[in-house]
Amino acid sequence: MSHATWRGTAFGRVLGDPLGAFGLALVLLLVAGALGADWLTPWSPTQLNVRQRLLPPDFTHLLGTDHLGRDILSRVLHGGRIALYVSIVAVGAALGFGCLLGMIAGYGPRWLDNALILVFDAIRSFPTVLFALAVVSLVGPSLETIIMIVVVTTTPVYGRIVRTQTLSLKGQDFILAERAMGAGAIRVLAQHVLPNLIGPLLILASMEIPVVITIESGLSFLGLGVRPPTPSWGSILNDGYGFIRDTPWPVIAAGAPIVLTTLGFTFLGESLRDIFDPRLQREP
Repeated sequence: MSHATWRGTAFGRVLGDPLGAFGLALVLLLVAGALGADWLTPWSPTQLNVRQRLLPPDFTHLLGTDHLGRDILSRVLHGGRIALYVSIVAVGAALGFGCLLGMIAGYGPRWLDNALILVFDAIRSFPTVLFALAVVSLVGPSLETIIMIVVVTTTPVYGRIVRTQTLSLKGQDFILAERAMGAGAIRVLAQHVLPNLIGPLLILASMEIPVVITIESGLSFLGLGVRPPTPSWGSILNDGYGFIRDTPWPVIAAGAPIVLTTLGFTFLGESLRDIFDPRLQREP
């Protein structure tokens, strides 16, 4: 592959954009830390050592220890694994359901479209935090509960976007020609509508991942997310605030990944938007 051809690819164009390259580097750093959590630190995230509680950073514990003597770096890396797992599974499921329901609403009969839009609006009318509190109070906190909450509250977002795009494509000449040649609804949606939706959906999904991570961290901070002793950035923040006068390192160590992850996926999403939808490019 020539240099010009490589730069013309989507990956090459992302690397050619300073913000896109910076965002991709942050995302890869998160993924590497999550996948390599077991090898990057010798300490278990749940190993207790009260005699070494609230230690400052040193060569043994690079980010210090918390109030129970657990290695903060190990807990942050394993917390990144939890955040990445929840965000990828939840966003992937919401994207799949939203894409399916959105295409059905946009391509189906008018009564079905109205019914699905009513469902979308009803779900989105509930504040996400209040909905999460209600669900957790009923079924209890767990990873599966968080994923279910995110899928339910996020699916209407994708559904509405896909519906709008499907309605705009439904009247295009190539779609009308396919229908005139006898193509069924499934074939039209799978071969002609869906490929035209991939770009906008990738952009939206990349920007939705940090939102999901924030929801998971917020619920864990409130004690309604991941159950102890499983590490989560939110639970590390909660533990750190209780001892912030003794040491600020747990708060810094858990807060920094949330900020960097948000910046990484936002910058990457902006770069992907410029590639897949040049009409929405950033102003110079």
